[in-house]
Amino acid sequence: MTGGMNRRSLLARAGAVGAGAAVLGSVDALFAGNAAAAAIAEPGGWGPLVPDPAGLLDLPAGFSYTVISREGDDLRSGQGKVPSRHDGMAAFPGHRRGVTLVRNHECRPDAPIGVPPLPDFTYDPAAKGGCTALELDHSRALVSEQVVIAGTAVNCAGGPTPWRTWLTCEESEDKAGKNGYTRDHGFVFEVDPHNMTRNRNPQPLKAMGRFQHEAVAIDPGTGIVYETEDAFEKPFGLYYRFLPTKPRGKWRSLLAGGELQAMRVPGVPDLSVVQEPGTHFEGIEWVPVPDPLAQETPIRLQDFGPGGITHAQKLEGNYWGNNGVYFVSSFARAAEGSAAEHNGQVWHYNPKLNTLTLEIVFGPKIDPELPGESPDNIALSPHGGLFVCEDGSGGQHVYGVDRKGQVHPLARNRQNTGSAEEPEFGEFAGVTFSPDARTLFVNVYNPGTTFAITGPW
Repeated sequence: MTGGMNRRSLLARAGAVGAGAAVLGSVDALFAGNAAAAAIAEPGGWGPLVPDPAGLLDLPAGFSYTVISREGDDLRSGQGKVPSRHDGMAAFPGHRRGVTLVRNHECRPDAPIGVPPLPDFTYDPAAKGGCTALELDHSRALVSEQVVIAGTAVNCAGGPTPWRTWLTCEESEDKAGKNGYTRDHGFVFEVDPHNMTRNRNPQPLKAMGRFQHEAVAIDPGTGIVYETEDAFEKPFGLYYRFLPTKPRGKWRSLLAGGELQAMRVPGVPDLSVVQEPGTHFEGIEWVPVPDPLAQETPIRLQDFGPGGITHAQKLEGNYWGNNGVYFVSSFARAAEGSAAEHNGQVWHYNPKLNTLTLEIVFGPKIDPELPGESPDNIALSPHGGLFVCEDGSGGQHVYGVDRKGQVHPLARNRQNTGSAEEPEFGEFAGVTFSPDARTLFVNVYNPGTTFAITGPW
């Protein structure tokens, strides 16, 4: 990744004065004519970030935060400690105007605190990942917190379903016997944050593929599931869609199976070569995956025929909105095997038109030292615009992207896990709005912290 002390010092200055970095591309579609969106379209965004006296989270004036949950605290359920490595998250309507959060824990075998391996709710006792569910009341105070699935591996992101469950994704393709695991990993699992009985005996959704999953997004009209793959080595990951046998989904309907396909952009083997925002492709092809379970060969290495398949480095955020699905390539580095370089792309696929458009580019035509590189988790704001979690080097921010293509910092993580001489700051993840659009929830990965942010959206 780009970065180092130069970028760190610049980020500190930029955050202090509230400077916004420009991205390339048109983002008008992100506002969908919502008048409330004008609030973040004004020059300067929300204003400068104000240093937090508590040293946790810097926000603009008028905004405030509450710490909902921190790793190492006692789970309200008495099941153990709050696990480490808070990652993807979604917010659902709760009881009596409350909110239910479901939160991933991207725990590898070396995680400081794994998800407690509850009997009947654990897929593989040797794996330390999983999900927790948090129930908040109408004032956003924590009422309950419990494990909803355990024994899964490296639960990175995922996505909500239209029937209000959560699909949690394993960013691993380790088989039984590797890293001490007793079962194969690399799957998607469905969890119900409201009904623990449904989460007994976790079953992987095998037809959705076995690979290094990152995030999913569902077309509410057709039930088609779109999936990103964050493969760490060349050839990099693919972008997938899953056509379920039962497209009108409900709890466990995805267990009925379906067909997994991979996206082919004709003539484009690597999305990193596309550098101009607004570049538009028609006639996108979806090629059946030869072996979705990757029994012998990882999917991205399988034979997709004479036309090959389209790869991209760091396929991460994935979000349904504006009659299509947005997905992110966090960065591309030629030294790591990409065909070209960039500091972040946001793509939009329109299934009705079968078109793919590069909406936003975070470099290299802009200064890569400016804030706003390496976008990861994303969410469309109910007030208009795009929210981006930064996962780069140096300082870490949550950004809003306005209709002018300006990147305005909303939050900066102040929890230094390094030293005064070599500071390190955990990435943000799991950005999501409450159903009433009044509260933004977001995680800091390390140390695992869940925040609720309110203010003049």
